[in-house]
Amino acid sequence: MIHLKAGQNTALTADSVRFTAQTTGTVELGALVVGEDLRVRDEHDHVCASRPSAPGVRFGGSSVELTLSQVRSDAHAVLLFVAAGHVLGPVTASFAENGVPAAEFVISPTAGESSLICLEVYRRGSGWKLRALGQGYAGGVAQLLSTHGVSGQSASGTASFGHNVVDGVPSAPGGFGSGAQGDSFSGSAHGGVPGGAAFGGVPGGAAQGGHVPDGTVPVAPVHGAGASAGPASGHAAASTESLAQPTPAPGIPLEVDHGLQRMWMIFEDAARSAAALVSARDYAAKRLDQELSEAVSNPATRNTPAADAARHAAQRRHDELVGRADADHRRDSDMLAREIAEADSVMPAALASWLAPAWTTRAAASDGIRLGELYAPDRGDLRIPYCVPVPLNRPLWVDTESSAAASRVVGALLARLVAAIPDRPTRIDLIDLTGGLRGLATPLSPLLAGPVIADHLDISPRLAELANAAELAEIAYHAGEAAPPKDHRILVAADFPHGYQAADVVRLGQLMVRGDLIGLSLLIVGTATPDAADAPATLLSQSCRHLPTLPGTPLFDPWTGNAWELDLDMLPLEPELQARYLRM
Repeated sequence: MIHLKAGQNTALTADSVRFTAQTTGTVELGALVVGEDLRVRDEHDHVCASRPSAPGVRFGGSSVELTLSQVRSDAHAVLLFVAAGHVLGPVTASFAENGVPAAEFVISPTAGESSLICLEVYRRGSGWKLRALGQGYAGGVAQLLSTHGVSGQSASGTASFGHNVVDGVPSAPGGFGSGAQGDSFSGSAHGGVPGGAAFGGVPGGAAQGGHVPDGTVPVAPVHGAGASAGPASGHAAASTESLAQPTPAPGIPLEVDHGLQRMWMIFEDAARSAAALVSARDYAAKRLDQELSEAVSNPATRNTPAADAARHAAQRRHDELVGRADADHRRDSDMLAREIAEADSVMPAALASWLAPAWTTRAAASDGIRLGELYAPDRGDLRIPYCVPVPLNRPLWVDTESSAAASRVVGALLARLVAAIPDRPTRIDLIDLTGGLRGLATPLSPLLAGPVIADHLDISPRLAELANAAELAEIAYHAGEAAPPKDHRILVAADFPHGYQAADVVRLGQLMVRGDLIGLSLLIVGTATPDAADAPATLLSQSCRHLPTLPGTPLFDPWTGNAWELDLDMLPLEPELQARYLRM
């Protein structure tokens, strides 16, 4: 049996599977048969005590049983959930194949959730896979059901608690610790291996702490902030995310919805296909070296026809194995490229490429933003969109010695941040001491919260204003008087750390922790390696998601630890395109 962490998945081999859950108190189990949009087709896709069966899905009181071959053919996934009439404690979700325990997932709710989607059984190609989710709902089962398309009338048919429920038992020990590592990556200057960086947990898996009041976020993962799909063992770079991370303030973690999750599913499939190719190449090379050494190990036969034949046979086996692996990888890459193109045509603008139709229509809200494309020159032409959650659960740090050189990257990030949250006014605070971002000031002028800060003496007052607003919001939150932010705030701190006082660095750290209370996303542009003697700046650097601008900087995926390069998106130079993408 495997022990899953949030975001991790595993292939299923059996046709008959069973879901159970253990926790304190009593809970009711249920299932939702959903399409690509993670919504039910009608009330018959909601399986519970009062509606105990659907094709391939059966409610068994203390379990939910699935016969995968009988699930309706147009269904994308089956969501397996627990719901209670009280605040949930730790929940251990168990999964069996043909009656044999196969997987276990421990979820530790932290913000008063009374319902959880524990696991997702979803189609992948011609087979099925299991993913650990842990998405929680402070609004209870009614909120869970309505989010996934179950009407209020149908949802009312859910059995009342106390009947047809699972008797609670002490949950398995453990859970997830807190930390700020969810969905991130770090480089050598901030905790990673020299010359590289590592992606952290997968969006949709790792939750990030926040201060959002109950009921203001429709869907939220509830497991602890450190829960992420960890890297393959043995890869040093991928184990550094938890170093020197500040603990986030308590609250409901951010929502990760379907667009971002789909992009990371594609990324994971690409990573595993790449790992199979790399493994096959390495094995073939190792075997070839061994067989060639054996062919010439005997001086008496080293130059004989038999030795030549052995060498040719070894080379042929090597070439055949590598050829098969390359063909398999090309097939996978072609399929993923088609999936990316399909997704790009329907994604909201913040997650889509510049040429996607979403940029020519009214902006739609998004759960993430696209940063650029990941690729590996030695593994073909496939380019994977790299996307992160929004509002930013960790600041973005553009690694550069020159703000001017990175201005188009910053412009692209701002365009996507603005597009991601169209239902709230956007206000941007821009610190630009060297004038490197001057070209963005004009198209952004309607969104600026105040004059561009070009004098280092003006930095402290602006940061103090934002930090005070966040502190007041935190006081209101703890007093039970919190209100959702009215604005979408974006702070761009360019030319960092030059010209910033020690107090400014501390305030940036405070905004990193409390900024979500005022709807703030933080973007830092500056040197990737602050002075080691500057502890606050170093800690801030370690807590950010770094975006390398130097070509050839490797990043390592969290599933296999293989290297990728990141080609950051850049805002076009044409003023009319800038106006379109910045939604002027």
